[in-house]
Amino acid sequence: MTALAPTTAADTRHPSAPPRLTRWLLRLHRPALYVWAGLVIVLSAALLWLGGPLTDAAGAAWEQYNACGEAPTCVYDQPSIIRYKDVYSVTTFAVLIAPFLVAAWAGATLTSRELETGTAQLTWTQSVSPVRWLTVRLAAPAALVAAGTGLLVALHHLAWSAGEGRIRTAKSWSDFPTFYAGGIVTVALALLGLVVGVLVGLLWHRSLPALATSVAATAGAFTLVNLALPHLWPSVTRVTTRTQGAPSGGGLTVEQGILTSTGARLPDPYCGGDVFPDCRATYDGLDAVGYYHDYHPLSHYWPLQLTATALTLAIGALLVFAAFRVLRSRTGGAPRRGRTTAV
Repeated sequence: MTALAPTTAADTRHPSAPPRLTRWLLRLHRPALYVWAGLVIVLSAALLWLGGPLTDAAGAAWEQYNACGEAPTCVYDQPSIIRYKDVYSVTTFAVLIAPFLVAAWAGATLTSRELETGTAQLTWTQSVSPVRWLTVRLAAPAALVAAGTGLLVALHHLAWSAGEGRIRTAKSWSDFPTFYAGGIVTVALALLGLVVGVLVGLLWHRSLPALATSVAATAGAFTLVNLALPHLWPSVTRVTTRTQGAPSGGGLTVEQGILTSTGARLPDPYCGGDVFPDCRATYDGLDAVGYYHDYHPLSHYWPLQLTATALTLAIGALLVFAAFRVLRSRTGGAPRRGRTTAV
């Protein structure tokens, strides 16, 4: 009778534990993590400086200027006003480019680089499914992007609020850069840039084309959201007669023009009003009886921010679904087992 050979520990094969993907992801993209952290820290310090000492100095300079009255000569701290304006412009621009920086990085390295070099395919042989691999590459960076961008837009909004009523040259809430740099919609746009980069990387498998495509696609999405923004919440209409002139006032303009006697809306020729005979004849020929102005007042700030954010996140959710569909169509979504080959 043949005796059975004892089973040794060496003969027993145990599948290796799945690697800790989040830790590996952070180590793999450590340079980008350092750059992002440095950018957030430096820009946060600049925004705190803007909303604190710079605003105080510029506000005091405007008080000096206002106290001059009709005096022929006026001594005031003009450099502080100029410094505030310059720092505000630079920090606002820096916050606005955050979604594009995220899109460029995500498109160039987050998925395309690993697919291009074969690192992703090697990971899928280590009991890690492609779906889990992609989930980690979306979730971990999304948390960091949301935290960093959220901090920046909050500090920008506080810095802008600190100068309201104190600085005569301060931007209005409806100013395009101010509205986005200090609003939560920019956080959603940064997350959208991340998703766009991931999806483009899955499609291209090449870093440089994916980088360019991601930035262009994010710019297109930004433009789409901005075009839809004025129509995401019911606007307020102000009507005036021809003798009163065109309506004035601040806010985010949706549409404006002239009204005819039948209530029809026509574009305003902007010829100067009834004080000029030629202009009066032009308005008479158009049967104009007054003006209209559809706009959003300050009270619509948060409704517009929230609806624009919801639209942006909805687009991002669709792109996340598309990214998983693309991955599943190419890999089947299951971990690849078997002998590991060099890539």
